[in-house]
Amino acid sequence: MSDTEVKAPKIEFPVTDYPVKVISDTGVGNKDKIIEIMRKHATVNESRVDERQSTNGKYTTIQLHIVATDQDQLYNINSELRATGFVHMVL
Repeated sequence: MSDTEVKAPKIEFPVTDYPVKVISDTGVGNKDKIIEIMRKHATVNESRVDERQSTNGKYTTIQLHIVATDQDQLYNINSELRATGFVHMVL
């Protein structure tokens, strides 16, 4: 690797306060389903769950903080959330 190539930053696990932002369609029960999936894979800090709707109300952003244990855990969370059909992006 040359000096001009940029390496992706590595995360040192575990991370006790890892933020996850989920952008989904606005819909009844979507937030509960997202939180249910997150709980299945990680410990969720219930006091740090924030929800915001887009200006037109079509999309909802939910930000949660979890205990991240490894890269596979984050991949599994992303995969299961995206498989719902109403989640568009996981950051």
